[in-house]
Amino acid sequence: MKKIAIILATTALMASPVFAGDIAAGKAKSTMCAACHGAAGVSAMPMYPNLAGQKKAYLVKQLKAFKSGTRKDPVMSSMAAPLSDTDIANLAAYFSSLK
Repeated sequence: MKKIAIILATTALMASPVFAGDIAAGKAKSTMCAACHGAAGVSAMPMYPNLAGQKKAYLVKQLKAFKSGTRKDPVMSSMAAPLSDTDIANLAAYFSSLK
């Protein structure tokens, strides 16, 4: 019974809006990211990480951490502050879809 509960909880989590996202909406929202992270999520400058191909869950976690202040970076914190959970999910879907 415990295994079934764990499987159901995991399935519900994976289907949650945090992991969903609209790739097209994420691409439209990503224009603000392009200056540092590149138009296709591949940065031309070594000091900025590539976002293309990162896992959705990782991108969501990092953006939420910047937004909440648990991860500190003055530029990223100000960029993440106005993002809604939907924006974050869409950006994560877009960047994770890139190769």
